[in-house]
Amino acid sequence: MATMTSRERVAAALARQEPDRVPYCELGVDRALAERLMGWGAPASQATNLEANAYTVEEAKALAATLHLDNITYVLRAPVYAKKEAGRDGRLFYGEGLIQSPSDLDRLVLPDPYDNALYAGAEAFLKARGDYSTWFVTRIGIFPTMLSLGTENFCVALYDNPAFVETVLDRYCEWMVAVADRIGQMGFDVFASTDDLAFNTAPFFSPAVFHDLVIPRYRKVAAKIRQPWIIHSDGNILPFVDDFLSVGVAALHPNEKGAMDIRAVKRQYGDRLCLLGNVDLNLLGMGSPDAVDQEVKELIRDVAPGGGYVVTSGNSLAAYLLPDNVRALGTAVQKYGRYPIRV
Repeated sequence: MATMTSRERVAAALARQEPDRVPYCELGVDRALAERLMGWGAPASQATNLEANAYTVEEAKALAATLHLDNITYVLRAPVYAKKEAGRDGRLFYGEGLIQSPSDLDRLVLPDPYDNALYAGAEAFLKARGDYSTWFVTRIGIFPTMLSLGTENFCVALYDNPAFVETVLDRYCEWMVAVADRIGQMGFDVFASTDDLAFNTAPFFSPAVFHDLVIPRYRKVAAKIRQPWIIHSDGNILPFVDDFLSVGVAALHPNEKGAMDIRAVKRQYGDRLCLLGNVDLNLLGMGSPDAVDQEVKELIRDVAPGGGYVVTSGNSLAAYLLPDNVRALGTAVQKYGRYPIRV
């Protein structure tokens, strides 16, 4: 088979076809890790902002070339109204929600989705993307709603004040409808939404709540999405998969190890979904390059045949991962991923 560009390779995998080689992609790379990998200094902009893009297109392409990635990502998310707490390496985490009751709704102000300035960075990013598969990374609305209310308050409000939950969720989803419509016209290759929905054992809420509360709003967003849609959620989201399919989701990420068996998901849904994942972050953070090589080899052997598979880490490339292990991941895909798979 002739060598494909990264854009062609990822597009084929998302269409559940066999490209020339299994693609290797990531939803994100923590800035602190990238600085160690690339020898960069501090960023020109605040890269720890959880809603904003961390890299210029030149930085993204240089990082992709170093790691043998087939994609680069542009991040634009609606702000979450929760306290932010700094963790190790300056990474920010969400804490207590700030929208505790209907009296706090005036605080929930989202950027104007019809303002051209909101998309200026994305337009510049796309102009210089080269042959990489360019992913727009965002959130649809349910996770920002949970975070802004606070998880406990959100769960209580589902029963005590569902109209409050729906009001917040509608604000996020209506914003996302407008953004998805604009992004769909800009030339991104992939639409990726990162709304965590589950613990390792089960979803945060029942399939009935998801079906009745979330899916009608996802459907409105889906009507505006023109690219293959990747759903990211940690944990066990198997109870939601049929609903995902009903709104046109093309792929699942990351099929988290310990929560989902990616091989079993391939057997059950491989004819309808592309699968992304799921090299163990614990292995990347504490193992050896040889162990990473073996893990990638086995994933390609078991999940790649027939197409519809993209190698990724089990979440994203976090700051605590070992640079040598991260390099070994991309190298192993190059070594074992050529179709037809002969591992």
